[in-house]
Amino acid sequence: MPDDDRVYSYSAVLMGSPILLKLFSHNEALAAQVFRLIKQYEDLLTVNRACSQVMDINLAAGKHPVAVSRPVFELIRCAKAASLLENSAFNLAIGPLVKRWKIGFQGDSVPPADEINTLLALTDPTEVVLDEAACSVFLTRSGMEIDLGAIAKGYIADRVRDFLRKQGETLGLINLGGNIQTLGSPEGGWTVGVKKPFDAADALIGSLQIENKSVVTSGTYERYFERDGTRYHHILNPRTGYPLDNELDSVTVISTDSIDGDLWTTLLYGLGVEKGCAALRVRPDIEAIFVTKAREIVFSSMHHFRFTLLDNRYRLTGNTV
Repeated sequence: MPDDDRVYSYSAVLMGSPILLKLFSHNEALAAQVFRLIKQYEDLLTVNRACSQVMDINLAAGKHPVAVSRPVFELIRCAKAASLLENSAFNLAIGPLVKRWKIGFQGDSVPPADEINTLLALTDPTEVVLDEAACSVFLTRSGMEIDLGAIAKGYIADRVRDFLRKQGETLGLINLGGNIQTLGSPEGGWTVGVKKPFDAADALIGSLQIENKSVVTSGTYERYFERDGTRYHHILNPRTGYPLDNELDSVTVISTDSIDGDLWTTLLYGLGVEKGCAALRVRPDIEAIFVTKAREIVFSSMHHFRFTLLDNRYRLTGNTV
């Protein structure tokens, strides 16, 4: 990060997370506008309170379509497209399973297998019907629920970046509870840490230097609970209804848009290291850092960032593709 005597930091708690804004000018009015913008989008997209456009859609499941604002419609369209990719680990209709598991919330428990199977039947993304002309969304079966939590922060981070740019700002950073988006590049770039899984909040594996990029990490250590010696994390397999189980502890995505980071952390976590690196060969604008349970760090490529290893217990390994 640039010298702190040149950077002004502003903070708030929104979307259930700490929000940090860094600017190169002392401008409390602008910071207040940014936090209001975040709150406005939170009010549109959340499923954690009774009143939001997304909750309106869920409450009307099996009954009737719901007209929504254009930003909400476009975000749902994007989420549905990602959900329909072959073998996608992303599913915007996974709401019933997320609600039942309650991972990271009070009352978490392991659902019985028959309950998982019943809920899986309510998570078919093809049953999220979009009407472009009416700008409406219809969940065809009662009990269906969409959940945009996996991409809402990235979408909002991009809107904050765009807003700051329109206000004439050329340098800035927004951290939405771990979703980091940057504007411009101070001398030396922005430095962003990569967390060490299942360790203290400030324990880092390494750090990235980026310019005009977003950094998003999804890890099994972020939200989980343990029962009878088994750890259950929040990244669910949309085909089985249970947490994904592979060689990974975390995936960090470096991209221009933070929404791509949100989408691709989930997609890549589902693919694993080898298939994930292969998938990114056709997306040179997106790069990933895979951290495995065996304490290996694998880069899909390394054109848009620089990496510094801070924990020698981890080993840098070559791309598997």
